[in-house]
Amino acid sequence: MREIVFDTETTGLEFKNDRVIEIGGIELLNHFPTGRSFHVYINPGDRKVHPDALAVHGITDESLKDKPPFADVVNDLLEFFDGARWVAHNATFDMNFINAEFERLGLPPVPGELVVDTLAIARRKHPMGPNSLDALCRRYGIDNSHRTRHGALLDSELLAEVYIEMLGGRQAAFGLVQSETQGGASGGDETEVIELSYERPRPLAARVSKAEADKHAGLLGRLGGKAIWSKYN
Repeated sequence: MREIVFDTETTGLEFKNDRVIEIGGIELLNHFPTGRSFHVYINPGDRKVHPDALAVHGITDESLKDKPPFADVVNDLLEFFDGARWVAHNATFDMNFINAEFERLGLPPVPGELVVDTLAIARRKHPMGPNSLDALCRRYGIDNSHRTRHGALLDSELLAEVYIEMLGGRQAAFGLVQSETQGGASGGDETEVIELSYERPRPLAARVSKAEADKHAGLLGRLGGKAIWSKYN
């Protein structure tokens, strides 16, 4: 299963009038980061960054002047997200902006069934909250000390770690995770068990030096063929 954990930064809060100015995304395959990412800054045209938004993300009008418009990056965006689920924190906000940009270009909206809202998952798991991204990082022991402002790619990286933890975290290494899905027989949420298999693209480097291996082999030779260590050689 392929997912893109993503975030957007915008000129303001009104998706019908404000514009997307940054998109960042991290690719997950069966809930493992693949190392692939997407990141772009976008020129919002004549729409200026609202001072309140500027205070949050620090992206200035001046810094966006030489960036491409949304129309010039949309193909790369769609290619990266193609066939994947869209995973975001408070996904309604991000999807309203993304779909508004698509509508301006005559493109269809992202189907709702492809969207995963990590805020909704967090509220189910931790109903007493708080469930902001910073709060969830603290809850799951994820270091976000380098996050002094909001940024789409950095927030996506942190959210990917939070999302993996909320789905079972380290148990993924044992082959199973739990995934929140929408629309069970009763119209509520279901828990889906997903079988995982993950093969490293490159084997891990050996932690035993050649000298240590030779010394161990010499010890086995002195112990004889019935030594228990021979079973693990």
